[in-house]
Amino acid sequence: MANHKSALKRIRANEAKRLRNKYQHKTTRTFIKKLKSVTDKVEALELFKTVTSMIDKLAKKNIIHKNNAANKKSKLAKFVSSLS
Repeated sequence: MANHKSALKRIRANEAKRLRNKYQHKTTRTFIKKLKSVTDKVEALELFKTVTSMIDKLAKKNIIHKNNAANKKSKLAKFVSSLS
C-alpha cells in the first residue's frame, strides 16, 4: 500500500486514465467493426474519416503504438477502396 499522499493521488489518477483509455479504445474498435460491415462505398468513406480520426487520437495519446495505428488505417483504406 502507498505510504505517501501523492502516491495515493497517483493511484487514483492512473485508474481514471486507465478507464478513459479503455473506453476510447473499445469505442474505436466498435467503429472499426461497424466500418468493416458496411457495403455501401459512400457510407464507408464517411465512416472511414471518423474512424481514421479516432485511431489518430489513440496513437497521439499513446493508447496504441503509432505503427499499429498506421497498419490499421492502411488496412481500412484498402478495404474501403475495394468496395464498389
